[in-house]
Amino acid sequence: MSHSTFKTLSFFAAVLAGLIPAYFLVFGTKQLSDSRQRSGAVHASAVENGPISPSDPFVIGFSEPVDAGTLDGNISISPDVPFKTVWNGDRTSASVMPEGRWTPDGQYRVLIAEGKIGMMKSVPASAFSFRVSGYPGIVSVSPSGGTKDVALDIEDPIVVTFDRAVKDFYVDFRLSPGIEVSYENDPEKTEFRILPKGMIRPETSYALSVFVKWRDEPDSAYHKLGETSFTTIAERPVTWEKDIALRVAQAKKYAHALKPQGKYIDIDLPIQIMTIFENGVALDAYPVSSGKLGMETPKGEYAIRNKTPRAWSAAYGLYMPFWMALVPDGKFGIHELPEWPGGYKEGANHLGVPVSHGCVRLGVGPAKRVYDWADIGTPVVVH
Repeated sequence: MSHSTFKTLSFFAAVLAGLIPAYFLVFGTKQLSDSRQRSGAVHASAVENGPISPSDPFVIGFSEPVDAGTLDGNISISPDVPFKTVWNGDRTSASVMPEGRWTPDGQYRVLIAEGKIGMMKSVPASAFSFRVSGYPGIVSVSPSGGTKDVALDIEDPIVVTFDRAVKDFYVDFRLSPGIEVSYENDPEKTEFRILPKGMIRPETSYALSVFVKWRDEPDSAYHKLGETSFTTIAERPVTWEKDIALRVAQAKKYAHALKPQGKYIDIDLPIQIMTIFENGVALDAYPVSSGKLGMETPKGEYAIRNKTPRAWSAAYGLYMPFWMALVPDGKFGIHELPEWPGGYKEGANHLGVPVSHGCVRLGVGPAKRVYDWADIGTPVVVH
């Protein structure tokens, strides 16, 4: 017997004895590896575990491409909502999308029933839970609810602070009785400063309501987050005309110069009027807004210390056009109605009412007139 014949008989003897599996006769080593791989499970997993927005899909990934048509019927959602499944091009992920929107702050569970996806492969039963992002919350509102004697002003606006950035939302501030508002926000969009565009009535109750909606929601979907209420400060009785234009006319007619020579600026705090004099003659008079109660503009004699056409207040984050300092450290001075970096300017409706933090404000036009007219060193009398 030849050596090769002996080896062949030995191999078949081993097969009959069960020492070598018979499929080696048919498939060989490589075919065995492929067969075992095809008979394994295809695993599913959530692509992202964090909260999703109401319009975002929940995405499921698969360890291998799957037969989408076979698997679609094995996917369900609890609580039950109408949905559709969209597969990516290579069938390794599926986006589960509601026909409408997920409910904000909602909790959902996606269930995949065990099922075959091929002759030798299956997807085991799987379950995934996910949460839908909710609306932002309000951390604080100033003035707080029920505050009395409020004097809204560009240095003291309504301030609303949220618990997170609201970049994915539209925010609507509604002041009632109905007045349109202007607002600015910080770069993070967590804090908003709000001021009414129209005249605020004295000794009147107001309510500010805050509404939000996701950016892709219709206007009808605005959701109310909260509100605050406050009462404005009462008008102080004066003997001069309450109408600021008539009061200015009175000042021009009846004000008398405290300094008979040269230029000087006269600021009458009780009537909130500035009159500019030259050699004892009143050239013009303008309504002003001086420091409010507790932050009154100090009375006394001063002089223009320095001037700049557009000063920046780091303390309050706003510009003060046509700035004229009255004290060396610049703690207070004369300037035009201040404005935020975004361009919103304090309304002229506060002229004639003391609402500033100590400075003396002039309206648009008069501020430049006085700025151009007054020299450094020009006396200023505040009384």
